[in-house]
Formats: sequence, C-alpha cells, structure tokens
Amino acid sequence: MNLHLDMDLFEKLTLLSAAAKYDVACTSSGVDRQGSHKGMGNTIAPGICHSFSADGRCISLLKILFTNECIFNCAYCLNNRDSDVPRTSFTPEEICTITMEFYRRNYIEGLFLSSGILVSPDYTMELIYQTVYQLRTIHHFHGYIHVKAIPGADPYLVEKTGFLADRMSVNLELPTADSLKQLAPCKSRHTILKPMRQIQNRIADNKQELIVYHNSPKFVPAGQSTQMIIGATPENDFQIMSVAEGLYQKFHLKRVFYSAFVNVNDNSMLPALPGGPPLLREHRLYQADWLLRYYHFEVSELLSADRPDFNIFLDPKCDWALRHLEYFPVEINRASYQTLLRVPGIGYKSAERIVKARRRNTLTFEDLKKIGVVLKRALYFITCSGRMMYRTKLEENYICENLMRDKTQIPKDIRQGGYQQLSFFDKELQADFQLTDTQIIPPFQQISAQ
Repeated sequence: MNLHLDMDLFEKLTLLSAAAKYDVACTSSGVDRQGSHKGMGNTIAPGICHSFSADGRCISLLKILFTNECIFNCAYCLNNRDSDVPRTSFTPEEICTITMEFYRRNYIEGLFLSSGILVSPDYTMELIYQTVYQLRTIHHFHGYIHVKAIPGADPYLVEKTGFLADRMSVNLELPTADSLKQLAPCKSRHTILKPMRQIQNRIADNKQELIVYHNSPKFVPAGQSTQMIIGATPENDFQIMSVAEGLYQKFHLKRVFYSAFVNVNDNSMLPALPGGPPLLREHRLYQADWLLRYYHFEVSELLSADRPDFNIFLDPKCDWALRHLEYFPVEINRASYQTLLRVPGIGYKSAERIVKARRRNTLTFEDLKKIGVVLKRALYFITCSGRMMYRTKLEENYICENLMRDKTQIPKDIRQGGYQQLSFFDKELQADFQLTDTQIIPPFQQISAQ
C-alpha cells in the first residue's frame, strides 16, 4: 500500500475527490430545509446547485471519499487493497473545514461523502458519523448531506448517522449475487441488503413518529438510493432492470443509479471494452428507469427473456410505442392521463398540463407545442380533434426511419466521445472561470497552516 502521511489538505482533496468520481449516486436533494440565523446553509428539494461548468453543467456537491484505503479486494475498484495507487485519508475535522470553506466561497451547496473501508466497517462508519455530527452540531451546517451506509457496520452507527444525513445509500455494486461472488468475494448480497432494509424500516417508523411528535428529528428525509456497475459482468438489460424494479418495490428506494463500467485495473476477470465504457447502454437504462418511476411502465412491457436488451438507436419509450402501434393514434382531447404518459414526446408534466388545459379549451398542435410536448416525436402517435399534424403513415418502418433522424435519440455528449466528470482541479475549467493555480491554492495553504 502506497500510503502518504505527509500530504497537505489540498493534496488530499485533489486525490480523494478524483477517487470518488466512479461513485455516481448523487442527485438533487429531494428535501427542503430552511436555513436559520443559528447555522449556515439550506437545502432545496428541486436541486442544489450554485457553481456551473463552462458548458452549463452544475457543480452542486463536494463529492469526496473519506479515504481511498481499503481492506477489500474488489476486482473492479481502483482503490482495492492490491492497487498501487497513492493512499491517504481525511480526518473529520478536515472534511468539515473543506466543506465550510467551499460553502462560504459558493462553490457547493452540500456534501456527498463515500469511503473505502478503513480498518473495518465499524471503524469507517464511526468516522463518517463523527464527520457529519461535527458538521451539524459544531459548524451548524444545514446544507444537504448524502453519505454511504457501510455494509457490515453496526446498525446503531447507521441509525445515528441517518438522523444527521439527508440521504443515505448502500451500493448494490453488481446486479446479481453470482457476479458479486466472482468479482467481490469479500462482499455478500445479504450484507449489502441488511442496512438497506434497516434504513427502509427506520424511515417508515420515523414517519409515524413525526405524525405524533412533530418536533422529532427526521431520519434520512430524502430517502435512500443505490448503485449498480453496468458492463463488468454479463447480465443483460432485462436482468438489470428486473433487479431495479424489485429494489423499488421491496425497499422503496428513491433512485437506482447505473454506472458504466470503466476498466481501471489490469485484471483478467474483467471484460475488455474496446469501445470504452458502455455509456449509451447506461443512458438507455436511465431512460427505462424513469419510465418505471414516473410513467407506470413495468419491466415486462419493455423487455423480455426473448428480447433482453434495449434498442440502442431509439429510447425505450419510442421503441415500446413502435411495437404497440395498435394503441395509437391517441386523441389528445379525450385520452386519459395514463394513456398520455405512453405517448413518445409527452412527459409526465406535459401530460398534467394537457389534462388541465383541455378543461377550458379544445387543444391544437400549437397549444401542445406551448405546453412543452416534443412534437417531432409525438406527431406520429397523436391526433387533435381527430386530425394528425401532417399526413403520415401509422407504419413501424416508416415511423422508425423518421424517429432515427432525431439526433436527440443519442445524447450529444455520447455522440462526441463520452461524458467526463468535472473536477475542481480541471485546468480547462479553471481557464474558463479565469482562475489559476495560484488563485486556487492559497486558501487551502492557509487552511492547512491553521
């Protein structure tokens, strides 16, 4: 293990923020909490964002590992115990300092804290708890905090942390128990699901407590999430989405995140990926996940054992509609809300607006455009007052050919070479904000000196 004990705070931050980039389970907060004169920060449910990159993407959370040291040997992990990478750890006090200083500079609105396993699960969970405890009680930080619940840790530590954090997550790691056994034999599905069940049950109990005692502390008010690595093992999309659907139904998760496998280790058990990380596949899984959570689809409608993978050329909703043309066209002025949700180009918010607006007036295609319907997709599947937008054919090949001309079917970032995670230390980002190393480093030198 390449352990560096003499790093200053800036060097630790550089290393441990980069080490956290493969953990994608961070999102908008999902919880409101007003600030007060007694503390610093607040949390807004729709999203927590203050800083933006040059291309408009939001930098909202300080996402770091407590440590990149680890006692486990997961084949897919850059920080496994056999990897020859520089190692370091924060102290709770250092994370508090960084979080508060970044917040004061308006760089962040919250903290996403994950960790390798240092010494033992209990030892690591205690360090995470002490960090969050100090932020909340000593520094009076009211911003958003998302932390990892460490599988195998004492349930009491998980519960104490849950009363201080907004969201907790337990990474499922891989879609099936067999894959976990192959690539992460030190972990087990039972050990991972145990804290997930604990968090679910405690959230439910806490809701009942809040009904009786309105001033009771809230336990993980933004709910819990999990993450699966996609592409490191041979599961198909049908298996992956079936696992996700089961997690939503059994554990009431807020989100399942899908992380395209990045081959960071030279390990013979890992697949070769000549095309790079499967980002388009990841994108389709997220689109399908959205259909499960907001559009009332079931996995069995989207995929099957005979058709186990998503169409890479079309989003899952368009693909479903093309295979079920018997349901179309839909009359906008009469169709139910549930039926509108199934129309490509109509989102759940647009469907709500349609239902409200047609109570007053008969809607036209121009009205739908103002409401937010994506007509270049929807026009093949809808009528307004019995008329289609253009003379067109309700025929699978014809519609498919036209839909595939829509470049938004494949995201721009993927077409141009793949997503890249932002870093506070990205030279191009510094240049766009007209910052230099000498402008960034001094505050941390002062912090370290104190």
